[in-house]
Amino acid sequence: MILRSLEKDVLSLLGSRKAILIMGARQVGKSTLLNQMLGDRRDVLWMNGDEPDIQNLFREMTSTRIRAILGQNKLLVVDEAQRIPDVGLRLKLVTNQIPEVQVIATGSSSFELANKVNESLTGRKREFKMFPLTFKEMVNHSNFMEEVRMIPHRMIYGYYPEVVNSIGGERVVLKELSDSYLYKDILSLESINKPDKMIRLLKALALQIGSQVSYNEIGNLVGLDSKTVERYVDILEKSFIVFRLVSYSRNHRNELKASRKLYFWDLGIRNAVIGNLSQIENRTDVGELWENYAIAERMKKITYANSFAQSYFWRTRQQHEIDYLEEVDGQLSAFEFKWNDRKANVKCPESFRTAYPYASFKVITPNNIEEFLL
Repeated sequence: MILRSLEKDVLSLLGSRKAILIMGARQVGKSTLLNQMLGDRRDVLWMNGDEPDIQNLFREMTSTRIRAILGQNKLLVVDEAQRIPDVGLRLKLVTNQIPEVQVIATGSSSFELANKVNESLTGRKREFKMFPLTFKEMVNHSNFMEEVRMIPHRMIYGYYPEVVNSIGGERVVLKELSDSYLYKDILSLESINKPDKMIRLLKALALQIGSQVSYNEIGNLVGLDSKTVERYVDILEKSFIVFRLVSYSRNHRNELKASRKLYFWDLGIRNAVIGNLSQIENRTDVGELWENYAIAERMKKITYANSFAQSYFWRTRQQHEIDYLEEVDGQLSAFEFKWNDRKANVKCPESFRTAYPYASFKVITPNNIEEFLL
């Protein structure tokens, strides 16, 4: 059993009067986490929002009926809650009318679940984001040296729990994940009018990790206007497929002020999207994979730690750049990522050092990754 970083935080809220929302892509382990925490309890009612009869039950729900259904249970767990119409109002009904029962809801689409719940449960909920497994979780599960040795494997197949637990069968699992989650769930959303263009967009983004992304240019490439590209990217972000970094600028004349980079939360999904699961030794994109890997793992760490850290990249019009910046309480830290340790002596750009003389600078390679991720 792999201990998940969220377990302690969620456990600390059990018995409180706050609803607990856990949002993350399908198959990242939300239900497994709850089963590990609550599996031995006999006062939990489990419901799955994917099931039509559960959707109908909530559609016709009254406080009297839900009391009868809950019986002596003290916890109501609703998986894939975003599938239930007006779920926010339904969960609010339970929270208000049956305060002795605590609600835990999970969802695989943050924009659907959050929009349906936020207004209804303002001040009465705690939200958590859950990702595929992390470097730190796997270090705690096995040991540091073992996981460092596995980094090239993770850069190809990613960290989805079923992938990690299917040694030798990673390709089959990734095929099922990408087909069922990406193409069945996300592309079936009513807000996606051109699913074929979304697939082309996703592949284009996968080929541009670590590079600046222009919505106009990528729109011309896939046949969408820039506004639609922006909306589709927002859907992909809120579905926990990609995330963006924006450029850092404090009004120095040469800095790019409105640029962005996009990365994938899981490199297994990224590589499945472009149909390239060849090994690290045969890749021409190993530098981009390493950059994506390190930044995604750092972003998971920040999220689980409830940190106020702000993440950026930095670049000037003269193409001086730094892969990743982090600002915490006014302190700025700069990082470059090099897969080859022989390139670890790269120097901080003089233009950055001049503009931000008090910022720290470090090059991250597989040989010192623990400084960045643990």
